Amino acid sequence: MRPLSDATPKPLLLAGGKSLLAWQIEALARAGFRRIVVNVAHLAEHIVAALGDGSKLGVKILWSREREPLEAAGGIVTALPLLPEGPALIVSGDLYTAFDYASLRLRAEAMAEAASAPRVHLVMVRNPDYHPRGDFTLVDGRIDGGGAERKTFANIGLYDTALFRGAPRETRLKLLPYFESWIAARLVSGEYFEGQWVNVGTPEDLAALDRTLTTAIRPG
Repeated sequence: MRPLSDATPKPLLLAGGKSLLAWQIEALARAGFRRIVVNVAHLAEHIVAALGDGSKLGVKILWSREREPLEAAGGIVTALPLLPEGPALIVSGDLYTAFDYASLRLRAEAMAEAASAPRVHLVMVRNPDYHPRGDFTLVDGRIDGGGAERKTFANIGLYDTALFRGAPRETRLKLLPYFESWIAARLVSGEYFEGQWVNVGTPEDLAALDRTLTTAIRPG
């Protein structure tokens, strides 16, 4: 996202008059997720200053600070002291989606109550142009690492936080090795979302999303 992200952290970039992170937090709040942990590293104080304790968005924000970006799994592990025991919904703060997070609440409850339930649940989307090979195969509600008809992980997932216990904190850790291990153990379920989902990776992506959202919210 450079040069835009040189002065503004990516989650605070604006589309449709709001930051990407604000869109996400508002969607989570509507779905009933009101205690939110936010990982921050690059230009962290800008994000903290913009959102504060989250009360203006109807949530309570807890901040997990990383001295340097720790990758997805490293960020989760470092934030563990702030996360609940059992299932936690983890999403990226720099994407935009119309996915209804409320649809995951019942699945989270089932994950918490039934030892036989999958320990991870991933939301998958169609493969964008920049990622034509996708990530994983979705078959009958289960995620598989093989197969030709792969779909792309939407960076929206439920995770049993116990799966990360014992991993080193404040360490760079990628999520893919965890996925590969969990999939091999048949611990991962999934669903396919066909609605709006934008991984904002370039200034052009941001401009296109801004046009879409500005048009959608224009009166009349």
